[in-house]
Amino acid sequence: MTASKPTSTILAISGSIRADSHNTQLLRAAQKFNTGQEIEIYEGLRDIPPYDQDLDTPELRPAVVNELRRRVMEADGLLIATPEFNYSIPGVLKNALDWLSTDWTRTEGLPLNRKPTAILGAAPTNFGTVRAQIALRQVFVWTDNDVVVKPEVHVFRSHERFDAEGNLTDETTIELLQLLLTNLQSKIDSAA
Repeated sequence: MTASKPTSTILAISGSIRADSHNTQLLRAAQKFNTGQEIEIYEGLRDIPPYDQDLDTPELRPAVVNELRRRVMEADGLLIATPEFNYSIPGVLKNALDWLSTDWTRTEGLPLNRKPTAILGAAPTNFGTVRAQIALRQVFVWTDNDVVVKPEVHVFRSHERFDAEGNLTDETTIELLQLLLTNLQSKIDSAA
């Protein structure tokens, strides 16, 4: 009898803190339509204070930041859904990434370094989150995340792809989401 392969754990982060965010709904759809992973949605983005290098040590960091860093380090991969604000990623998401990108004491390790990561996003516009995802990919060049390149999941006109209860109903988007998760799993498997 062969032992079954352990389930990968994915920490999912929505760059939107809005209650009815299509990006958060997209992450809930990832939980529903996952391809074998355990996907947990991080809900503490609103509580993370502005990045302050004077406090960026294990002893001085706010507890919520140390908790996020721990969860990222323990996760096998990241799934980040970002809206687009002013042709870029929201400040709350960039702020969290700033807290995750450092190890000034050289004792903890870099939470994002080589972390398998998939990006997606939803927006009500015709262009989706194309520019935000490009900006996020630029951040991940510096942090050296292992980012899934294809498929690019830009859920444009997102208000037409979810029902009144926030369920993803668009079959094409579901297929792209599942392919993205499959490709993220391949990166996780390669890193093991």
